[in-house]
Amino acid sequence: MEFLVPGTPEQVWDAIATGPGMSAWFTPTQVDERIGGAIEFDFGDGAVSSGVITEWEPPARLGYEEHGWNGEAPPVATEVVVTSHSGDRCVVRMVHSLFTDRDDWDGELESFETGWPGFFEVLRLYLREFPGQRAANAVAMTQVPADLVQGWATLASALGIAGVDVGQRFRTPSGTPELHGVVHRIHHAEGFRDVIVRLEGPCPGVAVVGGCAPGGEARIMVNLYLYGDDAADTAAAEAPKWRSWMAQLVHADRAST
Repeated sequence: MEFLVPGTPEQVWDAIATGPGMSAWFTPTQVDERIGGAIEFDFGDGAVSSGVITEWEPPARLGYEEHGWNGEAPPVATEVVVTSHSGDRCVVRMVHSLFTDRDDWDGELESFETGWPGFFEVLRLYLREFPGQRAANAVAMTQVPADLVQGWATLASALGIAGVDVGQRFRTPSGTPELHGVVHRIHHAEGFRDVIVRLEGPCPGVAVVGGCAPGGEARIMVNLYLYGDDAADTAAAEAPKWRSWMAQLVHADRAST
């Protein structure tokens, strides 16, 4: 995977190789910034993936190996290379490799990589509009009883996001936690859904409303990346609202089936 992002190599490195930087566009992350140091990704709902840093060459190259990223899956190695480009931009190249001679994990690796383009889009927005700002993350995620198609339809309908288009203004309906802004990206693929909104409220930032089906288990989620001096307080206030709302949504969906 290769993509272009705004920023100098140093700015991009800070975003893709440090704990605060990765937490601003990916998931809450802790990084011991050295070869042999630990790296840990907290995906919420008890899902944590840990690894060891194998390459550390600021601001150009980061490598790490994750174990236990998907049950009994073999270790997966990730290499990220940052190359300077014209106009204060950088090319970021990410490569994943499995440590196995079996090919029955290829599908899981493809699923593992499916969600990255959406995160890269959040990274672009962060580097372009909020570089270096304080960041906080609020996540609500839950498994749904139906398949992904039905689970996503339920979430999108309840949020009023079904049928929106890129560039359209969006606001959640009454009875739903507050989100308002402009739709930035829509991406639907087999086993994956996401709509990205450039937020104006309840705090400047980015919302990713999505669904996925790792291992065949459908999940829906609302992930808020909030920026600025009020980000931490806003995230702390909004996260429980979204978790409560989503639990009620899934309970009502179960009761109706």
